[in-house]
Amino acid sequence: MGLGVGLVGLPNVGKSTTFNALTKAQNAQAANYPFCTIEPNKAIVEVPDFRLDELSKIVNPERVMHSQVDFVDIAGLVKGASKGEGLGNQFLGNIKDVGVVLHVVRCFEDDNVTHVENSVDPIRDIEIIETELLLADIQTLEKRIERLAKTAKNDKTAALQLDLANELLKHLNNGGLAKTFQEINSEEFEALNKELRLITAKELMYAANVDEASLTGVNANYDKVVEHAKKVGADVIKICAKIEEELVGLEDAERDEFLAELGVKESGLNQIIRKGFEKLGLISYFTAGVKEVRSWTIEKGWKAPKAASVIHNDFEKGFIRAEVIAYEDFIACGGENGAKDKGKMRLEGKEYIVNDGDVMHFRFNV
Repeated sequence: MGLGVGLVGLPNVGKSTTFNALTKAQNAQAANYPFCTIEPNKAIVEVPDFRLDELSKIVNPERVMHSQVDFVDIAGLVKGASKGEGLGNQFLGNIKDVGVVLHVVRCFEDDNVTHVENSVDPIRDIEIIETELLLADIQTLEKRIERLAKTAKNDKTAALQLDLANELLKHLNNGGLAKTFQEINSEEFEALNKELRLITAKELMYAANVDEASLTGVNANYDKVVEHAKKVGADVIKICAKIEEELVGLEDAERDEFLAELGVKESGLNQIIRKGFEKLGLISYFTAGVKEVRSWTIEKGWKAPKAASVIHNDFEKGFIRAEVIAYEDFIACGGENGAKDKGKMRLEGKEYIVNDGDVMHFRFNV
């Protein structure tokens, strides 16, 4: 699975504005991350996490380091993209490498911003984009079926994959996304999709781009997106891309005040970043010392030695044990010493599956 979120959408729906806001957020944070080569169509942004603030109040570190997530601006999504229209070939290359698709949908009316289809209709727009994604997947699947058909006669595994591929092709031809295919969670599907990396099998989110008044008010177009999302098992985040771009340049206090005036608890951009991180199957554990309080990114389900490897490979090779304090216990006990005194620190071995929010210290010997 790719470890990025890819933004798709028709022209003039707010995709570029949303990506620009992400890029501004990245640039504002860049001082913390030296030696980071960033591609023009990629933004690497911090994952908002209030727990780091709470840990820092106790530890008072020299610096704080967040987990990060990649966002990729996918080019070329117009009618015919699957056949190479626009920047279709570039779109295919970029989108296969991401793990989550963020579909930006226009839900605002504005006579000064033309719509490529000459009217605002979010469901029509969604269908245009998803048809292109489906057509690209169908082409990919048909090529695989051709290859499987040649080997299926003498290979039982290939024969089983061929049957599954044909069933999936019917599903796609009937307009169903691969993620709604009944075998989506089976081992057989995973084996088939390992190299195909079907676009419509990826996790999906919608960013419903509304006007400022609709952030806390009613918006019929937004409601339509929510209804559609239920059918395909996707999340919807309401944003006003124009405001998001303005928010990035503000100090924390100014941003909180601005949001409060709008009647909004959290910016849409922060919601997108956090939800994207979650959809990628990622979690964070923490290290907390006077030099640094840091969030480390791992995949959900990783055991302690593998989790330690993101700090340094030697930590995995020479792993002895992990000292673990649950985040809630660390805060309630006023830090590491308090947690030790109250018996809240645990010693865990190689089979321990790391939980989101664990505060950890690794013992190793190489």
